[in-house]
Amino acid sequence: MRQYKQLTHEQRYCIYVLKQANLSNRDIAKKINVHHSTVSRELKRNVKLGYKVYRHGIAQILAMERRKLCRKQRVLTSKNSSIVTDKLKKHWSPEQISGWLKLHRVMNVSHQTIYNYIWTNKVAGGKLYKYLRRKRKYRKIKVLKRGIIGRVSIDERPKEVDLKNRIGDWEVDTIVSKKHKDVLVTLVERCSKYTLIGKSKSKYSSLVAKKMRNMLSFYKEKVFTITSDNGLEFAQHKRISNWLDADYYFCHPYSSWERGLNENTNGLIRQYVPKKSDFSNLSENRIKQIMRNLNHRPRKSLGYKTPHEVFYEK
Repeated sequence: MRQYKQLTHEQRYCIYVLKQANLSNRDIAKKINVHHSTVSRELKRNVKLGYKVYRHGIAQILAMERRKLCRKQRVLTSKNSSIVTDKLKKHWSPEQISGWLKLHRVMNVSHQTIYNYIWTNKVAGGKLYKYLRRKRKYRKIKVLKRGIIGRVSIDERPKEVDLKNRIGDWEVDTIVSKKHKDVLVTLVERCSKYTLIGKSKSKYSSLVAKKMRNMLSFYKEKVFTITSDNGLEFAQHKRISNWLDADYYFCHPYSSWERGLNENTNGLIRQYVPKKSDFSNLSENRIKQIMRNLNHRPRKSLGYKTPHEVFYEK
């Protein structure tokens, strides 16, 4: 295996001289016997702010400073964690602490290392997590969820749906109970804001799909499109589409505003089933009562008509 080697001061001087002679990065790389990407990276990393051109002396100083920093401790121990604890108590975020430590060459620890330190402290009975703006683990996963085959993007949805002039375009989502077992499946019609609510025993895609079919079967002739997020509970969207003879679309990841009506309706439902509620004792009669309350409540956006009136008028 080839061992990585740092550029020497002499090589940096050669880069400076050859660059002054207007040689290309590839030609310079051949002269000093390195890969051309090494030269390109060197020119990008070691140009100090305020200088428009590469200077070999400054480049050497910047490289040595980074070498010193990379040797700083990367593991939090009882000895070096006191400064992290102090900054947390000042309500600094882990990312702010990590950046400050690197800037002042104190430690080279990532924000994830600090988060791990906080949660380890919590398990041991510590209270450091209380200094975070969010008191629970909140690490957004930026990778698109896998497992949903054949998803069709909302970009391909007919523009007519955006106009909200017809009955038959629905948005769907789920509300999870306290113990993450029972879930509420919520469907909202975009034009009339007519709302349907059903309870499923879990978020398994097969159970959610059957619940959606049962909820919409009575309104099958008024189901043209369905839009959801990328949750795995909607993995059986093709079955739903075939059952209801409707087109199914998925929003972009982390774009809840593309289902703004559904998100807002879930907030209204939370008035009756607050967060951390246990849905196991939520009866069908209670769910129907919540639906009646929402569908017979006048809405300003509907000219103070109720969703029930608009849905059945159209």
